[in-house]
Amino acid sequence: MRKIGITTGDPNGIGAEITIKALKTLDLPKNEVVLFTNKKIIDFYGELDKDYEIVEIPFDVEVTPGKIDKICGEFSFNAVKKACEYATNKNISAIVTAPTAKCAMYMAGHNFNGQTEILQKYLAHNGQLAEMFFVAGNFRVLLLTRHCALKDIKISKELVVEKIEKLKEFYSTRLKIYNPKFALCAFNPHAGEDGILGQEEIKYLQPAVEILKSEGIQITNPLPADTLFVKAAQEYFNNSTASYDCYIANYHDQGLIPIKTVAGDKTVNMTIGLDVIRTSPGHGTAFDIAGKNIANETGMIEAIKAVL
Repeated sequence: MRKIGITTGDPNGIGAEITIKALKTLDLPKNEVVLFTNKKIIDFYGELDKDYEIVEIPFDVEVTPGKIDKICGEFSFNAVKKACEYATNKNISAIVTAPTAKCAMYMAGHNFNGQTEILQKYLAHNGQLAEMFFVAGNFRVLLLTRHCALKDIKISKELVVEKIEKLKEFYSTRLKIYNPKFALCAFNPHAGEDGILGQEEIKYLQPAVEILKSEGIQITNPLPADTLFVKAAQEYFNNSTASYDCYIANYHDQGLIPIKTVAGDKTVNMTIGLDVIRTSPGHGTAFDIAGKNIANETGMIEAIKAVL
């Protein structure tokens, strides 16, 4: 039987609240959901309307909405790790994670730049790499690099080829789209202006494109991201057929600002490249509104629906 594992994120954020609200809205059969949380946290933020299975994660302090706490970081980390164990043992077929706070996990000694990196550590094998793939309807974005400082971003021909080959495989095996069209964002403004504004397009991106095209993959030359995403936004708002099946961004904000601007809470963060799909709302812990029962559960609903 297909089961979805859901973590409730940082106990002092909005994760438990939006999980409770989302499950009530979706009305899933109770035997299709496993929650990785603590009943104390659930009881603080609301009440589940079904007797879902709960895998208890230790949490021995009181819930304090809005507080950044290393104990909450420890809990958040342990919940994701336990979900990975269940996925490895085939007890769940997909993972949905509510938002966590990197700073809280760092305080607890778990120095990961995000939940994606935790998933990669405990689920990857045989050289697998977790990739960040964002979805809002027919608007999809893959990031070539994950959470890192802008000054540390490094692109290579080999990296681009490998990640887009794996993206093509994902489209074929998971989405059943066998000849997808990809749009590649340039690294520099105006696609580098023939090297005047940067060499990344000439040195890395264009050579990668030539290799990918020789393999039969449909991909554009590096195109200026600012104009490329205008068409994507128009198609999203008009609910029209997308010109491209995926937009490939070089770094975090290049890809996430456009999709979050047009799709807002409907943007789903999807981890691909591992044996198990993981999804998460595109937003964070929202400590400023935690405990006020005003959090919007749309992102969590969309994240759960994406793995149904």
